[in-house]
Amino acid sequence: MAFRRTNWCGEITRKNIGEDVLLAGWVQGRRDHGGLLFIDLRDRSGVVQLVFDLERHGELFQEAEKLRSEYVLAIKGKVIARSPETVNPRLASGEIEINVEAMEVLNRSQVPPFYIEDNIDTDENLRLRYRYLDLRRPEMQEMLRLRHCLFMAVRRCLDERGFLEVDTPMLTRSTPEGARDYLVPSRTAPGHFYALPQSPQLFKQLLMVSGVERYFQLARCFRDEDLRADRQPEFTQIDLELSFCSREEIMAEVELLVSRLFREVLDLDLKTPFATISYAEAMERYGSDKPDTRFGLELKDISEIAGESAFKVFNHAVAQGGSVKGINVKGGAAFSRKELDDLTALVQSWGTGGLAWMVVTEEGFKTPIAKFFTDDQLERIRQSMAGVNGDLFLFVADEKDNAQKILGQLRLHLARRLNLIPAGEHRLLWVLDFPLLVYDREEKRFTANHHPFTAPREEDIPLLETEPLKVRSLAYDLVYNGVEIAGGSIRIHRRELQETVFKLLGLTQTEIEDKFGFLLEAFKYGAPPHGGIAFGFDRLLMLMSDRKSIRDVIPFPKTAAGSCLLTGAPAPVSPHQLSELHIYTISRK
Repeated sequence: MAFRRTNWCGEITRKNIGEDVLLAGWVQGRRDHGGLLFIDLRDRSGVVQLVFDLERHGELFQEAEKLRSEYVLAIKGKVIARSPETVNPRLASGEIEINVEAMEVLNRSQVPPFYIEDNIDTDENLRLRYRYLDLRRPEMQEMLRLRHCLFMAVRRCLDERGFLEVDTPMLTRSTPEGARDYLVPSRTAPGHFYALPQSPQLFKQLLMVSGVERYFQLARCFRDEDLRADRQPEFTQIDLELSFCSREEIMAEVELLVSRLFREVLDLDLKTPFATISYAEAMERYGSDKPDTRFGLELKDISEIAGESAFKVFNHAVAQGGSVKGINVKGGAAFSRKELDDLTALVQSWGTGGLAWMVVTEEGFKTPIAKFFTDDQLERIRQSMAGVNGDLFLFVADEKDNAQKILGQLRLHLARRLNLIPAGEHRLLWVLDFPLLVYDREEKRFTANHHPFTAPREEDIPLLETEPLKVRSLAYDLVYNGVEIAGGSIRIHRRELQETVFKLLGLTQTEIEDKFGFLLEAFKYGAPPHGGIAFGFDRLLMLMSDRKSIRDVIPFPKTAAGSCLLTGAPAPVSPHQLSELHIYTISRK
């Protein structure tokens, strides 16, 4: 390149008129007007219009005629004002153009497999195959800029709050933390494996034992699990850990951080403190531990009335210790019978027996199950559901947890279908007091609801020996518009309590020492009380930028099947590499 650029394309404005500039970038488009050739030159900052004049520079004009989309150029020229009728108000540089005096073609390009512009209707797999082209598009450049801004805002805020950024290992040992580990074979220790970290959980706790007191990290995490729109096998977390703190102090630090991120990155002021709700209340009212509170359709319990009725589906569920819960769809009387049948089939596909319905009319109730209820029972149901004429009641009878979860899913489905979710709202909500343990019926054992290092509420510790499922934890999740963006807890810092929890999870003393001996050993040397939280950075960015998929905010993501279409990973390796690692593969037929 014979000369170096002096300006960014998208930043040249009227104030630069009369200046000589040196620019570089990619050809965005061209328009041939006979003796005048207009080229749009694009770089990271935006687009500027170049003018090639046949009368002034005939040879240069002929060279410019050979230019095609995505050719890489360097040009020298003078900034001039556009004529009033050609001003483009949609561009920052729309009032000027560059009268080109010299040009160098730095590289040519084949015809791209899709247009390098926003709002393209292109198969995602094609975009991922040519991700380096996809990232040239302005909206993807804006995503990269936003991602950078979010990174920098996190670092600035936490640095000012006294947090130290500390790196933790990528190669560690496999420990049971929920998802499957990605394993890395060791060449020097045949038959032994490292694991890529699912999170820095154990190391950030060890940093608290080390006296760091306030730690953070933008940590790379790896989990071998089934993928979906908001999940990737490798992702970034914002990890925080603090010593000598209460749950409320951690929540306050997080609110300060999140408020600042929204203000600096999106220019939005959030109302603090954020609302709080207990896990139990969230499940009762919304059927979800990450409730979207931007709309109503709250769950109502009619179990007492249902148990008195002659409707066997209802009273049998109640007699078995289950629940009958419902939602009131305002104005839902307009639903057709086919629509109601479709909703019934939908909830059945989610794992329940069916869906009962009632429509409130001026004459009473329109429902195929009216004959199983007395007039008094129907009136009590109407009052419990806060029903008026034209409302539709939808009921599920099942085990309490399942009835709540099914209705929670139905609530979201109906909100989307009926356009009940207001645009432009930002609801942040803390969910507190999760159960410490859940019972896995398939494996017939207790599992940790969050992770095995979560501390129980102090007053519930005696229940560990008698009624473990009633123990509440000091865990907290932060929910943004119905999506969990962060989860954390006060940690166990006493060895004896940690061993008790491990044993409840079915670990033997030998397994405890083998998998977590280094952590328990550290706890013997004055471990401080501590707690922390981890944000899904990519998920947060996806929501802040109003994207539908987490793949849209990760520079080089994997597909839903976990593959990289750009590089072809995962891929076979040579027999020699496998031999060095003392590994052989088994072919599945």
